[in-house]
Amino acid sequence: MQKTFIKYTFFILTTAVSLILGIHFLFGVHMLEEQQYDTFHAKIEQMIHTLESNREELRQLNESLDEDYLTRARAAEYVLDRMKSVSMDVSQMQYLADLLNVDELHVIDGNGIIVSASVSKYVGIDMADHEQTREFLTILESDDENAFLIQDTQPNAAENKIMKYVGVARKGQKGVVQVGFKPIRQLDAISRNTYSYIFSRFPTDIGEELYVIDQDGKVLGHSGGMENDFRAPCYQLEQLKDCEQGIHKEGQNGKHMYVVGRQYDGVLLCAALPRGILFQKLWKNILAVLAYLLFIEAAVILLLNYLVKRKVIDGIHYIIENLTAITNGNFDTVVAVGGNREFEKLSAGINMMVKSIVNLTDHISVIIENSGVPLAAFEYERGINYVFTTSGLSELLDLPPAKAAKIYKSSVLFDEYIQEITEKPIEGEEDIYQLGDKKYARIHMSKSAKGCLGVITDVTKDVMEKKRMQYENTHDALTGLYKFEYFKLLAEQMLQKMPPQKVCAAVMLDLDHFKSINDTYGHDGGDSYIQDFSNIMKSMPPEHFLCARRSGDEFCMMIHDCEDKAAIVRYLDIFYRELGQNKTRLSETHFERIRASAGFAWTDNPESSMTELLRHADEALYDMKNNTKGYYGEYTVNPDGVHNA
Repeated sequence: MQKTFIKYTFFILTTAVSLILGIHFLFGVHMLEEQQYDTFHAKIEQMIHTLESNREELRQLNESLDEDYLTRARAAEYVLDRMKSVSMDVSQMQYLADLLNVDELHVIDGNGIIVSASVSKYVGIDMADHEQTREFLTILESDDENAFLIQDTQPNAAENKIMKYVGVARKGQKGVVQVGFKPIRQLDAISRNTYSYIFSRFPTDIGEELYVIDQDGKVLGHSGGMENDFRAPCYQLEQLKDCEQGIHKEGQNGKHMYVVGRQYDGVLLCAALPRGILFQKLWKNILAVLAYLLFIEAAVILLLNYLVKRKVIDGIHYIIENLTAITNGNFDTVVAVGGNREFEKLSAGINMMVKSIVNLTDHISVIIENSGVPLAAFEYERGINYVFTTSGLSELLDLPPAKAAKIYKSSVLFDEYIQEITEKPIEGEEDIYQLGDKKYARIHMSKSAKGCLGVITDVTKDVMEKKRMQYENTHDALTGLYKFEYFKLLAEQMLQKMPPQKVCAAVMLDLDHFKSINDTYGHDGGDSYIQDFSNIMKSMPPEHFLCARRSGDEFCMMIHDCEDKAAIVRYLDIFYRELGQNKTRLSETHFERIRASAGFAWTDNPESSMTELLRHADEALYDMKNNTKGYYGEYTVNPDGVHNA
């Protein structure tokens, strides 16, 4: 009877599943196209939004940079106007260009001739000879002393380089001051506004295409590049009149494509997918529904089978299940099988054995708690899920109760957790590990073929005291920078490990007029001055700067991992630019810029001596202090063997 009932139940449920799948297929085709339309419509809207955002970004960038470039051009004119009696050579013009952070600097006289420039080959160019330069002659023709011209980004006349030039009228005499910039940010913003870039930002499904067609029917961009043959109907503008609601058109190699388009800014943005792939999604959906229905069918059959059988597990099966649960670590399981005295005695014996094992762990926990030592222990055996632990283990491991309860029931999870902790001991220690931001523990384990026994001790207080003493020994108390001796040790190690083709530099620094600041504002003001200077040092990129306080108002740095000397100079310029943009508060009402002199010596040889480099940097600093305070100089040696800064 039971087999007959299951047989007819299976037949009825299978027929119902077949009917449901047929109905689902009929409605699925239409719904799938609607879903694909929504997907394509959303992607096209995102592309349009990206295009508009990028255009607005480019407009705002141009406005911002034009204003900045004009300000720098006026600053250059202001400086040059006060030096009108001095003829500046190329190096001086380049130096001024570097100070103004511009790429080129030119001076044009009243006849339209470049008479001075930061690029030597530009000197003598007649602005009237070239269409690109001729625009700036309008400034000479204007009577407005504030006349200026901001030229669009374009190739320059001399070298065909892509540049952006800004010119302003000179106030002291007839002429023009022109500055040039490499428009890296504008070119980058323009590149982000191309269809190729936009398409690259939108991942496509297998077989899916994104493309754009202009009013002449030309394909302007394609998500797969522009090497495709675009003669298929799905790429023809006259074939896509109704594509905004979704249409099927023939594509390459005879494939039929489902195409959705949208008119925008004089072009047609399209998204297409082969119909075969579209129906693959339908079949995947059908298979998912089939699996879901078969699961329900199996669940119903199993439930009915259970109801027919009423009870298929006898006392022996029940005891085996309970023993399996206990073996897997579920020690809360109570074996309760009645029916005869043997089952009752066996159940009672198993329950007593499990209780004795659990009580043993509790006794050990009480002993450890009474000792007052921050100690905990754990043990687990191979093949048994449950982990025996003392009561203080979760607190020592800083484990949340929910996570502790979970991993205590699985020796595999517990072992993975302990292995994760013990992978990286703290530096200088073999069995001490960091458990949190400010928590450390010593973990000692004894493993065997049968299992693992571990003891965990809280050593946070000892480790923190050791770290505090180490920090005080290696760091300056006022600034938090490295002490000089520890700095030299680290710098020497970094120099010895310097990779080939890399360079580094030692830099010595000294605060200018620090004694007068101390005398005027007291030691509190002097300390504040030193701390603010140190904060600027610490703000430099740590991957290139190693900083220390030598003594008093003397500091030192190592600039490392640089490609060449020019990179070292750039980092020093960044440091001095940051120094010039910050003021320190010396009293309630007085703020003053921090001023410092520096000297540097560089090397590309890992076998060089850091002590020697520091000595050379100190000599360069000495020359700067005696000649030009407030900036940095390089240690050099002239042909006579005499040191120059």
